[in-house]
Amino acid sequence: MGRKRVNVVKLKGEEREELNQYLRKGKSSARSQTRARILLLSDEGREDDEIVDTLKVSKSTVSRIRKRYCEGGLDFALSEKPRSGAPKRIDSRVEAKLTLLACSDPPEGRSRWTMKLLADRLVELGAVDSISHMSVQRLLKKMKLSLG
Repeated sequence: MGRKRVNVVKLKGEEREELNQYLRKGKSSARSQTRARILLLSDEGREDDEIVDTLKVSKSTVSRIRKRYCEGGLDFALSEKPRSGAPKRIDSRVEAKLTLLACSDPPEGRSRWTMKLLADRLVELGAVDSISHMSVQRLLKKMKLSLG
């Protein structure tokens, strides 16, 4: 005797069509598309093991997506929860200081700023605790600034 499924997915006609269009467009992330496929296969009555084998996802992923659909509907099941993570260390304030530095005259005895000099000066000024010269280079590129 099989186990009774707790979170049974029964899509409405318009939800099924929305998911099929969502997959046809292909403009969403691979994760979101996998979630849509899980919901469609679940709606067809496929067992968890079959969905796992077909989509190459874990059983917990299948049950989590089903649960999210049952708790909050289609949009909730397809979307991702915000991820925790370290707050950005480089904000607009740091970018502004870097811009001012890069556009200012270089230090005494230098003909121009280098990435290393800019990184060291940002630390000296207390704009950041630490920053690599490569991060400075990426920031300058992002801001479309060049040295020299």
